[in-house]
Amino acid sequence: MAHIGSSELTAPRPKANPAPLGLVAFGLTTILLNLHNAGLLPMGSAILAMGLVFGGLAQILAGMLEFGTGNTFGLTAFISYGAFWISLVVLVAMPHTGVVPASTPAMVGSYLLLWGLFTLIMFFGTLRATRAHQIIFSSLTVLFALLGLADLMDMPALAVIGGYEGLFCGLSAVYLAAAEILEAQFGHDVLPVGRATRAPMTFSVPVAA
Repeated sequence: MAHIGSSELTAPRPKANPAPLGLVAFGLTTILLNLHNAGLLPMGSAILAMGLVFGGLAQILAGMLEFGTGNTFGLTAFISYGAFWISLVVLVAMPHTGVVPASTPAMVGSYLLLWGLFTLIMFFGTLRATRAHQIIFSSLTVLFALLGLADLMDMPALAVIGGYEGLFCGLSAVYLAAAEILEAQFGHDVLPVGRATRAPMTFSVPVAA
């Protein structure tokens, strides 16, 4: 009988990575909504259901699981964007209940631009992450800006442009999710994501002679 050492008995099992769940939930929901923004699909219950359950609840679950990994960035991103999708569904659906009136274009535009501001902050956090993360968050910042300005300036053409740009953003998130799933399955990188160098940032302070 093979001898099992005490270290083998007490060795902790590796934890699953919740990031692919959050990324694919964000990516697929973003693609579906932006097929509508690009004028390729009408708004319908499929988009709202996807936003509520997958884009919303699944991302919030992924963010909560990131707490156990100590990943502040992942926790903040997934829970925030999960809440965004739920709030967007409420924004679209609530006026149909007769409880509250629909928001004005200026209010919707301001709502989207505020999310763009948050996303810009998160983009700076990706400067220590992979190039794939940087592509996702930079393109999402541009998407929120285009959609917000489309409402504020009453320029539907910007929303269409944003729709196509949003398809790119969503596909980028799905790509990173696929890369992380395959890496976990095979034990090494399968799809390139542009790994960061992890070199510490240094700042030189001039000293008077």
